[in-house]
Amino acid sequence: MSATPQKNRASRRVLAAAAGLATVGALVAAMPAGAQDRHGHGHGHGHHKPSRTVDVQLLSFNDLHGNLEPPAGTAGKVIETQPDGSAKEIPAGGVEYLATSLRTARKGHPYSITAAGGDMVGASPLLSGLFHDEPTIEALNKLDLDVTSVGNHEFDEGATELSRLQNGGCHPVEGCYEKDKKFEGADFPYLAANVTNEKSGKPILKPYTVWKKKGVRIGFIGVTLEGTPNVVTANGVKGLKFHDEIETINKYAKELDRQGVKSIVALIHEGGAPASSSYNYDCDSSGAGDGISGPITDIAKGITPKVDALVTGHTHQAYVCTIPDPAGNPRLVTSASSFGKVYTDTTLTYDRRTKDIVRTSVQSAGASNPKSANHIVSRDQRRASDMETLIARWNALAAPIANKPQGYISADIDGRGSKALEKPLGDVIADAQLEGLAPADKGGAVVALMNPGGIRGDLVYASPDGKSDGVVTYGEAFTVQPFTNMMNVVDLTGAQLVEALQQQVSGSNEASPKILQVSKGLTYTLDMTKTGAARVVTDTIKLNGEAIDPAKTYRVAMNEFLAGGGDGFAALGQGTNKLVGASDLDMFNAYLAAHSTADAPLAPPAADRITVIQ
Repeated sequence: MSATPQKNRASRRVLAAAAGLATVGALVAAMPAGAQDRHGHGHGHGHHKPSRTVDVQLLSFNDLHGNLEPPAGTAGKVIETQPDGSAKEIPAGGVEYLATSLRTARKGHPYSITAAGGDMVGASPLLSGLFHDEPTIEALNKLDLDVTSVGNHEFDEGATELSRLQNGGCHPVEGCYEKDKKFEGADFPYLAANVTNEKSGKPILKPYTVWKKKGVRIGFIGVTLEGTPNVVTANGVKGLKFHDEIETINKYAKELDRQGVKSIVALIHEGGAPASSSYNYDCDSSGAGDGISGPITDIAKGITPKVDALVTGHTHQAYVCTIPDPAGNPRLVTSASSFGKVYTDTTLTYDRRTKDIVRTSVQSAGASNPKSANHIVSRDQRRASDMETLIARWNALAAPIANKPQGYISADIDGRGSKALEKPLGDVIADAQLEGLAPADKGGAVVALMNPGGIRGDLVYASPDGKSDGVVTYGEAFTVQPFTNMMNVVDLTGAQLVEALQQQVSGSNEASPKILQVSKGLTYTLDMTKTGAARVVTDTIKLNGEAIDPAKTYRVAMNEFLAGGGDGFAALGQGTNKLVGASDLDMFNAYLAAHSTADAPLAPPAADRITVIQ
């Protein structure tokens, strides 16, 4: 699933209960340029005789989303295709293991670069999110990350907060989290080539950087998806303009070329959907229905041949594909799943004479030069001790809030990890929102809608320590609902409500449907054998057994992201008579408390509100 909705959490952080409500500072007119050009770490040791070519190792990953600890449940598993064709789920992820994987991979590679494709922070579990993602930036510094593009989630708290993550300094409201310790910021550059200040027209951060070592120079251009404003709340992108990915990359590739930098890698926070969800799928196999689809395919075909490889993200998929550049030559396009579960290891062969990367035609069995493959960040390797120390330090600060029980469950309730269009945890969240906003003085809601991308995890029965199985802690609830979106109740006509349901599977959502999770009482049939809006069988839409009246007004509850028309739901943005309620997280926790005890835990719902015809 794509990493969708975001929220400015700065003003409603958990710590606000103790520290007072935080407010995001006003957008600065001109951002600091960011970190200076990085030079190679020189990971590994080894001496090479001078030769015309040198192999440069490019290690890459994307969409970490502050997952410092191993992700729980299905969100923490990677699918691997076995030799017999069967699929196996393998537990993966966690920065203690990611650090070990990257450090092991670098051995024997004197020329090694580590790059990322955006969404390093944002929609983060409590361990990182509670502290405005400072723990994740600190971890990335220790990982020796050289460079990353921004992703849409880097704008969750606005450009001013992004600038602080780059340049350092304690939080403007909550201050420093540890005594006598100031947040230093990222020691790697965040690249935002296609994000400019509306007033000045200049990029808010560096558009590119050049990695250098012993005469080898490789340029990196970083962009996020042009559609970022459609998947971020208005406050997060206020004062910013997002530009076309292809035009921006081509512009700066030309600029780097003029500077004599002929080897260029684009870091793009936009991605695709491979035909298989297995991390080891051969994306270049030529069978019917094989390969990759989605926005990155057209972007890749439009980017100048001056760019030698594309590191992508956003869709949380794992793939290593070759897509022809405009000159018809094969070019690598990679993505490494999400949450630190996978990393990509690519060999870039650098020609010292031409100063360019050697790219040859595709060879048999999909092999190509540069060589590239995805690797699982397995949990059966040793943990990096410095990451263990980092996690323990921040966990100690978070523990008083994170470990507080909120409710009890009888089994796993799958959310983000569910492959179904209607997710069991989506039903629970929508029901919680309806219950909290149904009273007349709270908004009088009769139905609630929840965007699927806002569900960031699963509720997992087993606890990591094995001592508190079935207990849902504040930290676990926060992982599911980390945006702290304020809830809205608005008036919508029946016609607008039907139109919103149709927008799930049409317009900008036709290629990759975004199925709203619905509260109890709303039922309908979704026929996925049809196309566009016709997929919603309108005469089956009922609320508490009654057909929706197009002319009637309904009070509809949703988070402020949806109420602003986010995720392509323009009809939801037409609501009137708005009432603002408590946050989605507060309502979720209140529902858990009201509907579960240790003796009578909450069971996974049937998830039978939407009848799906495939």
